[in-house]
Amino acid sequence: MGARVPVSRRRPVALTIAGTDSGGGAGVVADLKTFEAHGVWGTCAVVAVTAQNSVGVQAFETVSPALVRAQVDSVASDIGVDAAKTGMLASAQLVHVVAEAVRANRIGPLVVDPVLVSKHGDSLLADDAVDALRSALLPLATVVTPNLPEAARIVGFAVDDRQAMEAAGRALVEMGPTVAVVKGGHLGGDSSPDCLVARGAAEPVWLEGGRIAGRHTHGTGCVLSAAICAELARGMDPADACVAARHFCRRAIVAGLALGSGVGPVDPGWERLGG
Repeated sequence: MGARVPVSRRRPVALTIAGTDSGGGAGVVADLKTFEAHGVWGTCAVVAVTAQNSVGVQAFETVSPALVRAQVDSVASDIGVDAAKTGMLASAQLVHVVAEAVRANRIGPLVVDPVLVSKHGDSLLADDAVDALRSALLPLATVVTPNLPEAARIVGFAVDDRQAMEAAGRALVEMGPTVAVVKGGHLGGDSSPDCLVARGAAEPVWLEGGRIAGRHTHGTGCVLSAAICAELARGMDPADACVAARHFCRRAIVAGLALGSGVGPVDPGWERLGG
């Protein structure tokens, strides 16, 4: 009698729509590593190709809008998408194309990581694309995950303390998302709190935590948003997914790698390696 062939169970599928990182620490590369660490099958639609390493982004070119749309349609029409996330979108035209693709393919839940600049300060989103982000993409989002400078650009006022973080979170959910996580890593001091605001909730949830020592933090935002996306693909509630993803991301920061001469990447493979 032959060996029994195991019954294959469908794995949850997550889609990242973002740019590449030739250094392997952020963007689509970090997203796919994070999906895999969560047991989720990762798929991608590449929006831009970057030349970057631990010291910065040296160059990038965007993919044609038609090819971006074709990638999303290809995955959604055949494999299916249980949750998706966006990262670097580069231009207003690409923001609109991605929003149209998400809407046409009825993709959701959707995590929007509004990547405006790289860890090294390189601009990754044109100024006119912020309006497109507000009007076209955020209304489709389940979760949005800006840091303080990104939140300020989107909501139009300074976000530099806890009170402003809460106000920004409330302004963001009014634009469409169910949950906004305003990340406090740019605050001064020894703590690094994130403010979670859920639509309809009377009070925000403060996700407290001490600042983790170490400078190898490249890809933090990508890993956090990808971990949220992975948990949503597995069926977790949006607010709970944000809490679980934050724990995962903090462990990835602790396991940060000293690669290159600049800011090294966080490691989404920390659990597999015994981190």
